[in-house]
Amino acid sequence: MTRATVAVPDPAIPPGAAADVAVLTEGLGKTYPGGTVAVEGLSLAVRRGEVLALLGPNGAGKSTTAGMLTTTVRPTAGRAWVAGIDVASAPARVHRHIGVVPQRNTLDRRLSVRDNLVFHGRYFGMRPAAARTAAGRLLERVSLEDAARRRVDELSGGMAQRLMIARAIMHQPEVLFLDEPTTGLDPQSRLAVHDIVTSLQAAGQTILLITHDMAEADALAGRVAIIDHGRLLALDTPAGLKRWVRGGTVVTVTADGTAPAELAAALAAGVPGARGARPLGDAVMLTVEDGQPVLPAVLAAAETCHARLREVRVDPPTLETVFIELTGKELRDS
Repeated sequence: MTRATVAVPDPAIPPGAAADVAVLTEGLGKTYPGGTVAVEGLSLAVRRGEVLALLGPNGAGKSTTAGMLTTTVRPTAGRAWVAGIDVASAPARVHRHIGVVPQRNTLDRRLSVRDNLVFHGRYFGMRPAAARTAAGRLLERVSLEDAARRRVDELSGGMAQRLMIARAIMHQPEVLFLDEPTTGLDPQSRLAVHDIVTSLQAAGQTILLITHDMAEADALAGRVAIIDHGRLLALDTPAGLKRWVRGGTVVTVTADGTAPAELAAALAAGVPGARGARPLGDAVMLTVEDGQPVLPAVLAAAETCHARLREVRVDPPTLETVFIELTGKELRDS
């Protein structure tokens, strides 16, 4: 299937509102030696104080985009500004205005929890007393005050991630980059990180969240940019993206006894108001206009092709639905 190339339009940034934009890209791109295109023609504006999620599968170009904006990857096309500073021409200046929480744990394991923060603050020019005070305040904010004297290698994965976030905001950056911040964490630790992100946003922190987790993007982001194969496919609020899906109800049908493509054709022809029936692995997904009777029509359509139904699931649209509509494939299988 040909992947979508027409993006859902971004609600316009008003002319002259540059002061309200924390991150701006114009035609940003990265092509690696050998011709591999990681990011192509990315034009994006992140407003001050918002959480914007870059959502897409592994290899979509999300981390490369974050690398260009944090100066660890040099663009080969276009331009980008963070806090009004050109990332290519003044990378050292950009560093003072950003905080980064990478996927890999980069804490100093030789130091205590508190000293990781104090040393980071000193690196950014804080006086010793101010750094210690700020460290104590941040440890309380991320619920690590009781672990202040512990070594980093004694922390659980969730505790270490909370410390990484505290370290990233120690110098009060204008923009915080979170790269897959909850990957590998248990559910309780995930919720703790989500609570921290929510509190930071409430305090006015601008956050660029890089994730392949649709529920995370839906829960935390004010707007979501869907990226695949290095291109921006859609950009809107989570609710706006879901409204864009044709039809109002998402029906997923799993059956035995017939090929998914044959079942998709039968459902498209036999379910009133059905739109976009398509095979997805051993199942079929279709969207149906609100108010249409779903289950009786699905049963009748399945009979016409002798399919034996195993499961019929009816859900409202999700960000995964949007991704499937744009690309014709599931996010987790991309």
